[in-house]
Amino acid sequence: MELWMHQLLHWLALPQFGLSTVFVVSFISATLLPLGSEPAVFGLIKLNPGLFWPAILVATAGNTLGGAVSWWMGLGTHKAVDRAAGHPTELRALAWLRRFGPRACLLSWLPIVGDPLCAVAGWLRLPFWPCMAYMAVGKFLRYLVMTTALLYAWPGAAA
Repeated sequence: MELWMHQLLHWLALPQFGLSTVFVVSFISATLLPLGSEPAVFGLIKLNPGLFWPAILVATAGNTLGGAVSWWMGLGTHKAVDRAAGHPTELRALAWLRRFGPRACLLSWLPIVGDPLCAVAGWLRLPFWPCMAYMAVGKFLRYLVMTTALLYAWPGAAA
């Protein structure tokens, strides 16, 4: 298994697969798995500055589709569990999410709470397409701001 994983990572690291690597990493990082995709986006853009906009758009698409998976997981969880445990913090969070509706998915870019937020939106059966639209806007802005800030902080040419 370790050899297979090493070969897969080596294959994905090849320059001709840069955008596909960004997509896969962005997709996985939007699920409940702890993985950050910003370093992959930044690294690809440092190696090939001409891919700035394609990398931002591919990362946004991958991350949004990963958010959709989290949304569907949340919906499935809701069907399996009739109601929340009733803890006061949980009830406040659910009330907040119900009040803001799909617009709350703009915050899906936040570390730690963003990915579970997508799952809870599905669990609450918030409308899928508006949630996806708000997720895409939030994630696009995150990639744009983070990558631009990193390029500003490390302006030198790639080695």
